Amino acid sequence: MNPIIIKELIESGLSDADVLVEGDDGTHFQARIVSEQFVGKTMVQQHQMVYKTLGDKMGTDIHALSFQTYSPEEWAKQTHS
Repeated sequence: MNPIIIKELIESGLSDADVLVEGDDGTHFQARIVSEQFVGKTMVQQHQMVYKTLGDKMGTDIHALSFQTYSPEEWAKQTHS
């Protein structure tokens, strides 16, 4: 598994998402996902949406993925703080 494949999986399930995935050991990855689809959702709901895009790869091909989710408005606040 590599960051590019994880990015593509997330983007295929969240078509409007801006996704950044990093990680270089093949099993542990970090991601930042910004999507309009997260608006009005709790953090748990947002994370469930991301996990759904990864399907059975979580826990098998992807051993550890830490990620942060943002709506575009939330991300704009993060980048301008």
